[in-house]
Amino acid sequence: EVQLQASGGGLVQAGGSLRLSCLASGFTFDDYAIGWFRQAPGKVREGIACISKYEGTSHYYDSMKDRVIISSDNDQNTVYLQINNLKPEDTARYYCAREQKWCSRSQSMYDRWGRGTQVTVSS
Repeated sequence: EVQLQASGGGLVQAGGSLRLSCLASGFTFDDYAIGWFRQAPGKVREGIACISKYEGTSHYYDSMKDRVIISSDNDQNTVYLQINNLKPEDTARYYCAREQKWCSRSQSMYDRWGRGTQVTVSS
């Protein structure tokens, strides 16, 4: 069974940092790209970053690109998202998802989504 399990969220003060984890299972990790997204209440879901094990590349989208680092641990089938200098407007549910081979700007290309992890930033 394909699973993407996000963890690492929580309540943090503005200016703090978090490292989110996405544990992938049930598929060949190296054949896919893993993306991180977020959705705040009443807002559209937006892309944050993506890493493609197939292509060996990382991509950052405009929403948080100066404050995040995406990385992966192949041995653990896990993709990480380090978020620095958190702001109250970063409060959202953060999701990871997979796409075959390459990172795409189109969310419709991602075929499996995890349930997400909540990040709440207090001012």
